Amino acid sequence: MDSRDRRRTDDGYCLSLQKIMKIGLYSPYLDSFGGGERYTLTLASHWSKTYDVFVFWDNFYILDEAQRRLDVDLSRVKVTQNIFRERNVFKKLLLTRQYDLIFVLSDGSIPSTLAKHNILHYQVPFPSVEYSAIKLSRYQAVVCNSEFTKRFLDERVSRNATVIYPPVHSIGESDKKKEQLILSVGRFTGFHTAKKQHVLIETFAQGMKDKKLNGWKLILAGGLLSTDKDYLEKLKEMAKELPIIIKPNISYDQLVDYYRRASIYWHAAGYGETDPRWMEHFGITTVEAMSAGAVPVVYAGGGQTEIVEDGKNGFLWDDPKELVKKTGALVDDMKRREEFQKAAIKRAQDFREDKFCTAFNRLLEHIAAI
Repeated sequence: MDSRDRRRTDDGYCLSLQKIMKIGLYSPYLDSFGGGERYTLTLASHWSKTYDVFVFWDNFYILDEAQRRLDVDLSRVKVTQNIFRERNVFKKLLLTRQYDLIFVLSDGSIPSTLAKHNILHYQVPFPSVEYSAIKLSRYQAVVCNSEFTKRFLDERVSRNATVIYPPVHSIGESDKKKEQLILSVGRFTGFHTAKKQHVLIETFAQGMKDKKLNGWKLILAGGLLSTDKDYLEKLKEMAKELPIIIKPNISYDQLVDYYRRASIYWHAAGYGETDPRWMEHFGITTVEAMSAGAVPVVYAGGGQTEIVEDGKNGFLWDDPKELVKKTGALVDDMKRREEFQKAAIKRAQDFREDKFCTAFNRLLEHIAAI
């Protein structure tokens, strides 16, 4: 390949600019600033170092808020008309033809596109997924965020999806000594009580009653929408007279401080659920906590089992009694807790952003050759 056809990326990987020059990315949930949006916009940031990158959205200020909320550099990324909201099908298809590559985060549907190359990404194992052989044939790759999601998806779309784990910021340890803090991070949502903070409060109260968590505090942090204030008030009522701190909508710097101070990390998403949509599909906050040396004690379901090796770098639990028992074991044995902390930090490095970008570089090289 002629050197004029190649441009270096930060990690030394190259792609043919003759085949991929203009890239568009779309997430129907972009303004929720969740894990899927961090996934999509990290790609946008990375690819914008080499290519012309556009995000499809009708609010042209969306990236300013995304940079603030997600701590992702989007200075080189542009916002353009959301072509996937175009009602005229023929016009929409003509607009997609302007792109060399389009990346779509699916909401269960398969958008039609005539871009030269297309990637379809699933964050959620939807129980009912649109299947259209014609639409799907336009996508050279289907990507999932975990093996958990892949298992459900492969059955429904008849494609061998590629698993590329989400990019996770490495928080790093603090010079200060760890405190007797248990941290849990997740959006406070009354919709299906997805992160199960009420279960954690009940479990912590039982642990205090059993004298297994005496001297410890529980911190619950996460985003809050105005529509979920009733659930937050319920949690506050449950936490009365307990050493529990509830922190909605804290800044990223505050969150990092809690990660570094916490000795143990709890997560309960998926507990009591049978629908795969309500499980933790990966577990970004678990990895963030591990990178800061907080030992994970998380529900044994969904993508969490791909992160935490029970008894090696943390614990998995099936019911609240087991959560109290395994947390108590860490509380009582500082040496074991410190060993787990080191193992957790090491494991978190497997999900670094540079590894995520390298995996997509390789995928693009494969796609460009098709």
